Amino acid sequence: MSIERLWAPWRLGYLAGEAVSEQPLEPARWQLGAEHDCFLCRSAADYADQAAADRANLVVWRGSHSLVVLNRFPYANGHVLVSPLRHVAELIDLEPAEHLEMMMVLGRLTTVMRDLVNARGFNIGLNLGEVAGAGVPGHLHWHLVPRWAGDHNFMPTVAQARVIPQSLEALWEMLTTALREPINDANRK
Repeated sequence: MSIERLWAPWRLGYLAGEAVSEQPLEPARWQLGAEHDCFLCRSAADYADQAAADRANLVVWRGSHSLVVLNRFPYANGHVLVSPLRHVAELIDLEPAEHLEMMMVLGRLTTVMRDLVNARGFNIGLNLGEVAGAGVPGHLHWHLVPRWAGDHNFMPTVAQARVIPQSLEALWEMLTTALREPINDANRK
């Protein structure tokens, strides 16, 4: 019996508990009320070279009120975060346009992920507050995690690690291309 080796070197920083280094790009303009140490606020900011900043910050889509960011430490391939541009912690504080745009992009992402990575299901969740598991309790964000039949194997249980078969760079390229069309009522089936 041969042993197959699975390499995921980008996970080492997470497993070792290392902080993600800040991106060298400095925003030209922050969103109103932004927290400068919040990675979602940094991703939502305006930059002189927006394309380079979006790539560095793993932003795959930005709308009028929200954005989609790849999770640097994904639970599964295709794990993204959908967040308002504003630094807002409570659902009740969302403007109707923000809420609508985020729900529409979540819907669109399920279709895109079915096509791009052959996802067969999804976990979509929002953790409100630190005790509920929010890693960034001050900035709301939905997790969208694509799922496949049999995607739970021994690695998370035995090795306390997940194997992600696609690089973040390759996924970023696929999603930015797929999400170029505006997300609005016209995109509904």
